[in-house]
Amino acid sequence: MADDLSWSDFTGGEKAHLIALHARMAKRGIAGPAVDLSDLQRKVRRIESRAERRKKSSKKK
Repeated sequence: MADDLSWSDFTGGEKAHLIALHARMAKRGIAGPAVDLSDLQRKVRRIESRAERRKKSSKKK
């Protein structure tokens, strides 16, 4: 997770999506270290950046 984000900065839907993505990463991790996780990591970063933008825009108000 990004350094300046806390769990409360995410919406309920984002939290559920993050949990599901992390579960999928864990499931793939069981298959071995050679499994590519970059697609799921990219999705997590996208959700984090969306929450970061929302947090920054709310501070400006």
